[in-house]
This record gives sequence, structure tokens and C-alpha cells, in this order.
Amino acid sequence: MFQKLYAKKRGEAEGFTLVELLVVIVILGILAAVVVFAVGGIGDKGETSACKADRSALETAEEAYFAEPTAGNGQYAAMTDLVPKFLHEASTIHGISLGTGNTTYTVTGGTC
Repeated sequence: MFQKLYAKKRGEAEGFTLVELLVVIVILGILAAVVVFAVGGIGDKGETSACKADRSALETAEEAYFAEPTAGNGQYAAMTDLVPKFLHEASTIHGISLGTGNTTYTVTGGTC
């Protein structure tokens, strides 16, 4: 016991060796690499989900417009006609292409 007190008075403090510190740094580096690769694909999944949801919203709005007697009356509409009532705002990902006589439509753009 007196030897420990004497060592502390002389400035000989016990601590970590260089090898122990290097091992801890290597372990933290490996953990950081695993986390980076595990989290890397989350952004891509979010973009794909947003694209699919946008396409689905446009299709639903077109079908609702088509079915409503006072609005579509058996015809589909351009996106500008859907915005005030059937969509909150126009899509920036997709567009709508109308067929002959507005009896068909195609959702264009966006790679989901």
C-alpha cells in the first residue's frame, strides 16, 4: 500500500499503455464502419417510397376526378385541374399525359 502512495507522490501514475489505446481506437473504427454501411441505404429507400406515394396520389386523384359527375363527367384531367380539389399541390416528380378525348391518362416521369 505504501508503495502505491509513494509512486503517486513521485509522479509515476498508472495509466493505459499505447497498445491498449490502439486496440480501443481500432474497435471504435470497426464499429463506426459498420454503422456507416448499415445507415447508408436509408435515404434511397425514402426516395423510392416518396416516388411511389406520389404516383399513387396522382392515380387516385385522376380516378376521383373521372368518377365525379360535376368535375370529370367521364373524362380525365390535367394536373392543373386536379390541384384545387383533388390534390394539395402539383407533383414535382411526376406528370400526367392525357390520351385522345381525355378518356385515358398516363402518369409520366419519376423512376420508382
